[in-house]
Amino acid sequence: MDATGTPFSTLIRTASHEQHTRAETSSFMSGLLGGRLGVAAYARYTEQLWFVYRALEDAAGTLRDDPVAGPFVRPELMRTPELERDLAHLRGPHWRSGLTALPATAAYAARVAECARDWSAGYVAHHYTRYLGDLSGGQIIRDRAEKAWGFARKGDGVRFYVFEEIPNPAAFKRTYRELLDAVNADDLEKQRIVDECRRAFDFNSAVFRELGAEFPASA
Repeated sequence: MDATGTPFSTLIRTASHEQHTRAETSSFMSGLLGGRLGVAAYARYTEQLWFVYRALEDAAGTLRDDPVAGPFVRPELMRTPELERDLAHLRGPHWRSGLTALPATAAYAARVAECARDWSAGYVAHHYTRYLGDLSGGQIIRDRAEKAWGFARKGDGVRFYVFEEIPNPAAFKRTYRELLDAVNADDLEKQRIVDECRRAFDFNSAVFRELGAEFPASA
């Protein structure tokens, strides 16, 4: 808790609310969820996720014993294998050959890697922003994709959003928030984590802007 007695998990959620809303309501995401964009836009978005999760998960092994980030490194969260199955389904067996990161995606992934290397508390901010979002709002995207493009329920194409090893997402999220509340950081460092969390949402918004320029949604 901070000096006011507010749990850190509450503090980080409320402090990043504005950036979170901005990312969620971007024209690209609105177009995707509203059915105004096709499967090509969804596939391009999935490609961008691959770059970000590679940065998050390539660092997981070295951070497993870190006093700050270590408790958050949970194998049941790992998404890269699922993303690669989705991309093989969306793009075919040679999906890697055409894979390109948007400039905003490259900057985002580079920042995640930098935090993982130099500032493990910053890595926690990016970890929280991505994985708790996947367990929550990500399920709306999965539902939309299944209905719009006929993917098998929780099958290839939407496996990124399916956490097979987390049978009770609500309970998992409670446990995750308890980890945040107990994070090994003083109040000043917690404020820096909050600031990095805001920055993570801004990176997401920048990716959505560039995707929106590539795939303008018709009204």
